[in-house]
Amino acid sequence: MNKFHSAVLAMTMSIGAAGLAFAANPMVGGGEMFPEKNIIENAVNSKDHTTLVAAVKAAGLVETLQGKGPFTVFAPTNEAFAALPAGTVENLLKPENKDMLVKILTCHVVGAEAFAKDVRKMVDDDKGMHPVKTAGGCTWTAMYEGDKVMLKDENGTIANVTIADVDQSNGVIHVIDKVLLPKM
Repeated sequence: MNKFHSAVLAMTMSIGAAGLAFAANPMVGGGEMFPEKNIIENAVNSKDHTTLVAAVKAAGLVETLQGKGPFTVFAPTNEAFAALPAGTVENLLKPENKDMLVKILTCHVVGAEAFAKDVRKMVDDDKGMHPVKTAGGCTWTAMYEGDKVMLKDENGTIANVTIADVDQSNGVIHVIDKVLLPKM
């Protein structure tokens, strides 16, 4: 093989390797998310979701979210939890507040798999806003602007989906920038 053919082969292999990089699994909180792993197996790898993971453990929901599903989880980041009033997270993690913690967390879960395109279609079908019934009994309002999907809780708080469509073996995760709360 002459130098020209070697250079073309090397360039082709380089372009091919770069092309594979575009097909990589999404990164969330510095951790690679694998579609063959379940929601919990992936969530523990996200540095942005340590508060959520701790809350899920305290609420006793690990086994549920490792289950068959399908689930759609709207996953608040650590920053979203930190934006709650001072002491809220610490208070919710106390054993005597487990029922409220379970309610809040399950209000971030839908018992179906809904990718962003599915949510946008539901919003379009409902002429701009779609009620989302959660596993915790809350009803959020889904809407979107451009490609950005948003959810409004029963108190008027709007959470933006910052990373959509993180595929899981038992559903999908959408990272959100606010903690959604039931009407209190």
